[in-house]
Amino acid sequence: MTAVLSRYARRKKLDHFFAGIDKDARVLEVGCADGWVGQYAVAGGWQRFTGIDAVAPPAAPPHPFVLGDVRQWPRLGLEPGSYDVVVAFDVIEHGDLFDAMAALLRPGGRLMVTTPVPHLDWACRLLECLGLAERRTSPRTHLIYLRDLPEEFRPVETSVRGGLSQWGVFERVPHPSDADGPAFQWAAAQAP
Repeated sequence: MTAVLSRYARRKKLDHFFAGIDKDARVLEVGCADGWVGQYAVAGGWQRFTGIDAVAPPAAPPHPFVLGDVRQWPRLGLEPGSYDVVVAFDVIEHGDLFDAMAALLRPGGRLMVTTPVPHLDWACRLLECLGLAERRTSPRTHLIYLRDLPEEFRPVETSVRGGLSQWGVFERVPHPSDADGPAFQWAAAQAP
């Protein structure tokens, strides 16, 4: 069962972020967990939605799902620049995923993220212990302020919600050599 504050935050995230996503956009969710984002998206008419997670979902999702680590995207059959939007709610604090997300986003595509305010992660832990927030599923080894995202991502909108959570929309900065540039070079370097 999802904790009361987590249920409230989920609803607010869906309403806020999906209002800015065209229904025909190619959307990739990184870190699907129990599938709440994908269920909302498909029910709301986003038919080009794919999820990816290193852990299998508890039930079959109503959309395409890739089982694997997003950082291994070339081996998982994903194509560079093939998504208009990447959604990563409460995921980026668990690993360095930015190169992979930049490679998968088309130039001008949007990265939509939420992540704890790093210096207040102790308060998130307290809320988890009190049963008011959902317990973390893995260590938060990559806490980051949204102002410090890699230069491949230009901020469109950032805010702090509830004093504890950073919300942001970022544009994938086009690169002069995108046609056969960084994403393709990165994929080639990762291939066996």
